[in-house]
Amino acid sequence: MTERRVLLIVGGGVAAYKALELTRLFRKAGVGVRPILTDAGARFVTPLSLSALAEDKVHQDLFGLTDEAHMGHIELSRSADLVVVAPATADLMAKAANGLAGDLASTTLLATDKPVLMAPAMNVRMWLHPATRRNAARLEADGVAMIGPDEGAMACGEFGPGRMAEPDAIFAAAMAMLAPRPRPLAGKHVLVTAGPTAEPIDPVRMITNRSSGKQGYAIAEAAAALGARVTLVTGPTALRTPPGVSRVDVETALQMLTACREALPVDAAVCVAAVADWRPEEAFETKLKKTGEGPPTLRLVENPDILATLAANSPLRPKLVVGFAAETNDLEANARAKLAKKGCDWVVANDVSAEGIMGGDENEVVLVYPQGTDRWPRVSKAEVARRLAARIAEDLA
Repeated sequence: MTERRVLLIVGGGVAAYKALELTRLFRKAGVGVRPILTDAGARFVTPLSLSALAEDKVHQDLFGLTDEAHMGHIELSRSADLVVVAPATADLMAKAANGLAGDLASTTLLATDKPVLMAPAMNVRMWLHPATRRNAARLEADGVAMIGPDEGAMACGEFGPGRMAEPDAIFAAAMAMLAPRPRPLAGKHVLVTAGPTAEPIDPVRMITNRSSGKQGYAIAEAAAALGARVTLVTGPTALRTPPGVSRVDVETALQMLTACREALPVDAAVCVAAVADWRPEEAFETKLKKTGEGPPTLRLVENPDILATLAANSPLRPKLVVGFAAETNDLEANARAKLAKKGCDWVVANDVSAEGIMGGDENEVVLVYPQGTDRWPRVSKAEVARRLAARIAEDLA
């Protein structure tokens, strides 16, 4: 850890004093600390005390001539292995969630390409406000890790969630992020399909579905975290590209199949995308208008089966082909039927009629394979992805 460095951003709040103890814990472990102190944070702790404990200069001014002559905020954002924000105030979280960059702290957060850990700290009503909840959800969707807040008495006299996590808990979370991670998928190429497909009817209408792409993107990110070279073939979504993942954007099922074939050979293919079963035989070149004679007749033709195509016996067949089944009833029976019909190795099935699954951040799945069935409890889609990536790594080993 003596070669590891943390960029510590100290926001404005009573909990800022805990940043001093957090700094001491990092230095005791041999981790370098480079502090950024916001103007509001300087109302609660002094640059001198923070600098003394960090044994490094405290940075405060975005437009310091010496620093900015060499693009200091860019250097700061890339100079550490991990960015820790403690306390992460409602203001700092709002700026980071919305890409604002009006001071050194927010500019650094926008410019960094390193992992970020935030320790929120604010009044309970501020933490529970819909705006803060939206910002926290956006930050987590962008890959920012959160520790806390804890529940308890606050300096304002109120009680509830909003207290910053204790320094030792933040330290433990940061050290876990700094520790070298196992890379059992290093040297492997994993193909992941994600999101919906969009089959055009005319220039403004299409056949699509409610898939958010969240589970597929999470699997791509989890596989990359284990060292895999990941190709993500995605239908239309509003999601960010996971770190270390090569993304190919498509719209239709035919385009997705072409992109998957171009990605071969791969060691594993994980087909999460909700591919439209049918498409209009011919898309109209101009927008369809009401004529008073009733709706137009649309002739549909069947789309190619991407999962079955990848699972078919051929020299380029991946060693492991995993399909997904979005079901509304008879989960395991339908998944096992799909396993036999498609010729894939595993099927991950979920009940999309359950509240909060389709488009949400959680999932409850059944993993079906020839030798048996594993039921996983309802957890975050990120956790489902980590478990599946670990199973893939075991299989490919």
